[in-house]
Formats: sequence, C-alpha cells, structure tokens
Amino acid sequence: MPLLRLSLFLIVMAICNVQTLNANNTAEFPLRLLVLGDSLSAGYGLKPEDSFPSRLEEALDVAGYRVHVINAGVSGDTTAGGLSRLEWALVDKPHIVLVELGGNDALRGLPPAETYANLESIIVKLKKNGVRVVLAGMQAPRNLGKDYTLKFDAIYPRLAGQYDVPLYPFFLDGVALDPALNQPDGIHPNPAGVKVIVKKILPLLESELQQLNPEN
Repeated sequence: MPLLRLSLFLIVMAICNVQTLNANNTAEFPLRLLVLGDSLSAGYGLKPEDSFPSRLEEALDVAGYRVHVINAGVSGDTTAGGLSRLEWALVDKPHIVLVELGGNDALRGLPPAETYANLESIIVKLKKNGVRVVLAGMQAPRNLGKDYTLKFDAIYPRLAGQYDVPLYPFFLDGVALDPALNQPDGIHPNPAGVKVIVKKILPLLESELQQLNPEN
C-alpha cells in the first residue's frame, strides 16, 4: 500500500512539473510577433542570429519586452506568396504580425494593383483573426519609370489609412543604397544594416506592444 501511494505521489509530482515547465515557457514569451516577409527579413545571406527577427527579439529583450519573434520570411516571396501561406503562419497564433512584402513584386514589375489587392487580403484576414497588423512599406526601383513608381509607392500609405494600421514607411530606411550596410549584391542588408533597421523600427513596434501589454 505505501508503495502504491508513493507511485501516485511521483506521478502527481511529474504532472505538476510538466505544468510548471509549460507555465514558465509561457511566462518567458507571453507575446508573439510574427514577421511575414521575404528575403529582407528572412535573413538571406546572413547567419540565423544576424537575421532581422533574431536581432529584433534581442533588441526587444534589452528594452524589457518578453516577445518571441517568429521568422516567417521566405526568400523570393511576393505578396501573392505571402497571402498563400498566411493560414500556415497563423498556426503560431501571433499577437502582432509585421508585414514586410512587396519588394519582389516591384523587382518583377508586377502590376501595383495586384500588389495592393494581395496586401489588402492579408491585412483583412489578420484583422478578422484578431491579430494586430504593422505594415512595412517598400519603394519601387526608380528605373521602372515615374508612373509605376508613383503607383507602387502609394500602396502602403493608402492601405495603412484605409485599414487603420500603423505604417513604417520604408523597411530599408537608412540602409538602401549604402554599400557599408548592404551585402555585395547591393540589395540585402548585412549584419550592420539589420541593426540599423531594427533600431529605426523598434519605437513603432514598442508602441504596439505597449497596447497589448501595458505593464511592459
């Protein structure tokens, strides 16, 4: 009989330990921020620890925010690609999604109207799922002509205004065209460039996090 009681006690203790471990994991990262993007945020050409999501999580931790930043970036992805995998991304149940897409649409010269429609669908779906959205803007290469450039660049502020989502006007602000902050291809940020992006976008993301968890 004492042996049976001891066995039951050990089983109960094991269950309690598992529950405590799960609770600790939840406490460690109570919030989840997912970066739905392309190679610019995925970390193309970089070590995993130098990618934008990794550096962002690190910066948020230093600032006192316990946030797990999920890298949902896919190199070469367009806005259509991001829309097609949105259901998969939502499996992680993010509280905030930073949408960083559109650069590849512009590089391929895709119609701005299509880019707009895809981003609009992403925003609408995220909002329907109760997810806060932060939109990172992109700019078209200037060699595509003034008409294309004006139409493409207008996509992001128009969407931000229409759906009342915070906008970071240009994801590569302070980094684009600077050889010291980019990889040899002149397109993708190097580790130093990633740090610049994180530093510049951090205040906007902190503002959104404070609305989710005012105690931070």
